[in-house]
Amino acid sequence: MKIHLIQTGTVAVKNNQQSGKGHGFKRQLYMFLDKYWTDPLPIYAWVIEHPEGVIVVDTGDTAKTTEPGYFPGWHPYYKFGVKMDIKPEQEIGPQLQKLGFGTSDIKKVILTHFHTDHAGGLHHFPDSEIIVDKQEYNRAGGVMGRLRGYLPHRWPEWFDPQIIQFEPVAAGPFKQSYPVTEGGDVIVVPTPGHTPHHISVIVKGAEFDYFLAGDTSYTQQLLLDKKVDGVSPDEEISLTTIRKIIEYSKNHPTVYLPSHDPESEERLEKEILLFEKKYQEVEVE
Repeated sequence: MKIHLIQTGTVAVKNNQQSGKGHGFKRQLYMFLDKYWTDPLPIYAWVIEHPEGVIVVDTGDTAKTTEPGYFPGWHPYYKFGVKMDIKPEQEIGPQLQKLGFGTSDIKKVILTHFHTDHAGGLHHFPDSEIIVDKQEYNRAGGVMGRLRGYLPHRWPEWFDPQIIQFEPVAAGPFKQSYPVTEGGDVIVVPTPGHTPHHISVIVKGAEFDYFLAGDTSYTQQLLLDKKVDGVSPDEEISLTTIRKIIEYSKNHPTVYLPSHDPESEERLEKEILLFEKKYQEVEVE
């Protein structure tokens, strides 16, 4: 197996979105009132070359986000809380071609959640099986989905995803999992927090694992510091997920790869583990 990283443009958000401030409803309020922006953050998608077929995790966004009227002007988040910069050649389709893949070569696409910077490139995959969490799919749809900041009216007309059926098979502290491959070396685990039904993908290698984390944290350091982002509706649920990822990585050598961490590219390339193997061996004893 080999994992490729694709950057589909950048997104800037408020500092209080990346690392939340306050508690409860105040977290969202402080996020909107924040005057300070992050630097442009990468929007990463992941391509897993697997013997059973190529798997894509998240689709990045579309260059149409820069067009007037693409985002609902009435929604405060799109008006005050986000700055997108995506060019047509940065969309996932053209970048897959540069890697030597046609979009028809992609067997499966897994969405960690339905925020536009993770699902905006769906239109490139009409021939792929698209795997989603049922409750995340339901939460993102319809009028209520739009009020929550999702863009279901931008989904392709042909969109008819495959719903995950979690099994009571543990992956470390994660009590349920969903096997994406017959060999069980690519699995989905529930990682609620950033959205209530967010999921992540674990790719199991011979010597270590890759944790394709979506938005469980904006950076690896924020994970280690146990800092919950400002979007998460429930701090305690997010903290539970963060602790599970840390526990998993202490007992399984793991490269942690969140979708907006500028250092994810280097960690993927250099196979930098979240915790050193020596530390893990001591912990296991």
